[in-house]
Amino acid sequence: MSSQNFSDPVTRQSIDTIRLLAADMVEKANSGHPGTPMEAAPIAYLLYMKHLCHNPANPDWAGRDRFILSCGHASSLIYSMLHLTGYDLSLDDLKNFRQFGSKTAGHPEFGHVPGVETTTGPLGQGVAVAVGMAMGGQYLAQQVDSELFDYRTWVICSDGDLMEGVSAEAASLAGHLQLGDLNYIYLDNKITIEGDTGLAFTEDVGTRYLAYGWHVQRVEGENLAEIDAAMERAKNDPRPSLIIARTHIGIGAPNKQDTAGAHGAPLGSDELTLTKQAYGRDPQATFVVPAEVAEHMGSCLTRGAELEAAWQQLFEQKKSSPQVSAWLAVSTGDLPAGWEAGLPVFSPEDGAKATRQASGAAINGLAEKLPFLIGGSADLAPSNNTEIKGADFWLPGQSGRNIHYGIREHAMGSIMNGLCHTPGLIPFGGTFFVFADYMRPAMRMAALMGLAPIYVMTHDSIGLGEDGPTHQPVEHLASLRAMPNLTVIRPCDANETAEAWKAAIANRQGPTVLVLSRQGLPTLDRKQFAAADGVQRGGYVLSPEKGDLQLILLASGSEVQHAMVAQETLQAEGVGVRVVSLPSWELFEAQDAAYREEVLPATCTKRVSMEAGSRFGWERYVGLQGCAIGMDEFGASAPAGELMTHFGFTAENMIAVAKEQLA
Repeated sequence: MSSQNFSDPVTRQSIDTIRLLAADMVEKANSGHPGTPMEAAPIAYLLYMKHLCHNPANPDWAGRDRFILSCGHASSLIYSMLHLTGYDLSLDDLKNFRQFGSKTAGHPEFGHVPGVETTTGPLGQGVAVAVGMAMGGQYLAQQVDSELFDYRTWVICSDGDLMEGVSAEAASLAGHLQLGDLNYIYLDNKITIEGDTGLAFTEDVGTRYLAYGWHVQRVEGENLAEIDAAMERAKNDPRPSLIIARTHIGIGAPNKQDTAGAHGAPLGSDELTLTKQAYGRDPQATFVVPAEVAEHMGSCLTRGAELEAAWQQLFEQKKSSPQVSAWLAVSTGDLPAGWEAGLPVFSPEDGAKATRQASGAAINGLAEKLPFLIGGSADLAPSNNTEIKGADFWLPGQSGRNIHYGIREHAMGSIMNGLCHTPGLIPFGGTFFVFADYMRPAMRMAALMGLAPIYVMTHDSIGLGEDGPTHQPVEHLASLRAMPNLTVIRPCDANETAEAWKAAIANRQGPTVLVLSRQGLPTLDRKQFAAADGVQRGGYVLSPEKGDLQLILLASGSEVQHAMVAQETLQAEGVGVRVVSLPSWELFEAQDAAYREEVLPATCTKRVSMEAGSRFGWERYVGLQGCAIGMDEFGASAPAGELMTHFGFTAENMIAVAKEQLA
């Protein structure tokens, strides 16, 4: 499609149809946001019809461009576009907008409808995930094949996206890395829910993005020729691009255009009638797609088939190359045979080893077997032990397996989600466990989408010591365990850590958090005690009782060592004590009832757990008659040993509490 303007009748009809379908969807649902889809219609039309490399008949082909509607509240826009351009989304699906079980959810959801690349609910997540998608594209282009993977990542975003802090973190890194295949189109409509953006947002956005190292342009949102030229310039600039489009929310609605009334509620039947009259449409007709519009916009199917066929022809020529064949082997998410062989095995002779150190060894062992394992840290690689030794670093204009995220935890989480959307890549990212608070929105979105980033969270308790309560995670285990589809693993020694990595890599259906110690922990003798592969089942009998079972001691992470000492002392006094290592509640709960009963028999009600964090939730394992040793207050600044003693995380305290249970 060549550059054109509203004088072309079918173009104008198409744009008007997009607008009115969106308004009809919101009106029928009596819920939603009509104004932004209406203002963005010309941009979306031009993007899908000319600039976006896509095939509605096969939305997931690897060579396509990626498109993200970051302002997810404008979901009726993308649904209208998907329907009109030939994706598997019917008019009935549009009529079922925001209803239970519908494909057309209130905000676009990844996996629910073809053509939605990522879930964009909270504002800012879409633009930040897009940075990860662009990084993934750059990685494939530079490490696999530059002709096959020259795709672009397009984003339509709003004031809210650019106000949220995560967008600043992500855009800063994108500019630094010179992600030239990343393009934002910002709907500068001057309106938010509370009114004019001038109430709280008066900065010069363009100048801010220039400072980030972006290419910035300004256009009128109704001028197709201007928008088209700006998109062409964006595609030819080596920097990431921001196109600021001055748009008008609810355009065509005579009483609600340019007002907050067009933002978060239906236009209302009277206003919608007037709007349809303004567009020259029958005010009583709903969900109308004129035949000429259906034919015109449906041509995306023909164009898309041609684009994909050309790509497939190129792919056939290149698929036998070492780089492409290596990528092809993992592109569907399958893991190469024998990948587990890269995991290290530790012995007691290795001495005390922090689980963060064992994790670093596991990363490097796995990296040899998993060439598309990539990761980094939020400026904490020496502490998190996240560096892949001997591998290249991601630098401006140059991808690598090691990523310097800078001190940007929130963006790191979102970027990892974008990398997860890149076929074949397995991303991990490290920071201190307490900073999961910064990452939580992105972690939640990964869990919601069923993406599988791996979070390497070190300095897991008050055991980090002198940095004090600001850096000592107390409530974090409990709060992350509450998140659906998130697997939390807190290993007790080096071999459990290797097994935790095995579980994380094998889990391709959701994110995994590895919660690791700063301080050294003894490496248990696995010839004397149970094998560490019990981690795969979440909990296991690490050391069985001698004689009749009278007491169960449960622990995770650094506190397992105390349970082992307590068992030895109590057994010397004739008590039948079992030690259960419980590194992952989620994996344990996934086991069948028979296994869980085998590990924690209901007949033994005398139980004591110990974990250097909130005791919240431990009642499910110790029961009403047992006791959970934990902490329900913040820590303090002192050497780790003193803190552990003060707060009762010692073998001596576990023995004392156990004896109270036995009394």
